Amino acid sequence: MKKPTLVVMAAGMGSRFGGLKQITPVDGDGNSLLHYSIYDAMTAGFGKVVFIIKHAIDAEFRELTRRVERHIETAYVYQENDVLPEGFSAPEGRVKPWGTGHAVLCAKDELDGPFAVINSDDYYGRGAYTALADFWKQPRTEHEFCMVGYRLRNAMTDSGYVARGVCDVQDGFLTGITERTHIEKRGDDAEFTLDGKTWQPLPGDTVVSMNCWGFSTLLLDELEARFPAFLRTMPDPLKSEFFLPTVADAAIHDGLASVRMLHTDEHWYGVTYREDLGLVQQALAKKHAEGLYPEHLFD
Repeated sequence: MKKPTLVVMAAGMGSRFGGLKQITPVDGDGNSLLHYSIYDAMTAGFGKVVFIIKHAIDAEFRELTRRVERHIETAYVYQENDVLPEGFSAPEGRVKPWGTGHAVLCAKDELDGPFAVINSDDYYGRGAYTALADFWKQPRTEHEFCMVGYRLRNAMTDSGYVARGVCDVQDGFLTGITERTHIEKRGDDAEFTLDGKTWQPLPGDTVVSMNCWGFSTLLLDELEARFPAFLRTMPDPLKSEFFLPTVADAAIHDGLASVRMLHTDEHWYGVTYREDLGLVQQALAKKHAEGLYPEHLFD
């Protein structure tokens, strides 16, 4: 079977972090979190990586990823607000990107088989890529998607609040995702708020989405078909976003696809806030010391 492709969403500007998280070094060799994602994906059996970036960061991003190109087939695509279906144009004053669904749609021409989608500024752990690769080792139809779910206690930060998609799972399949945009850690558990005043508990073993998906090319057809309708009906022309999970959820409820939930006990690491950086560096240094990674990732 064709080796899967890793699609890395790297066009974000890191407003809360205060810089380009996707190119922030996390070790002494200047590797960022995306280098660790690519290394883990290669180890698990992925054969290509597609970076979704912006023209504004093209030069400095490619400088960072050049070392990867010697080890795996690599492509770059660009998510810009003027990349729209025929007959549409970006509203005057629109600065915010069109969202994760639009990002993946921008990579359509580079994808001709199974592919995973991740964020560039998240560390997912080797087990996530192994689970994805193992999923595709079995015969699959184009209607079978998957997602790696994380325990909430393994996907939090001590530095502030996070947004997470809380997953509804039945018989091993994802049936829905509820976005919680303000979750704060409470020991091994958490609480979320909808209004900033009242809080509701979330157990630490709640399964959440970290945007680690596995798709067939059917997903690309769905994105292409649904994007024009989004553009015609979006409530806020300057801020509304076309989200990847929304399209996946619609495909589920329309009976077009199923999403197998792949569980992992891996710990997520990320640099949502500048204060997270030191903790991430310590965690990765420990993994090097334990032998999970070589001294230099891409010698």
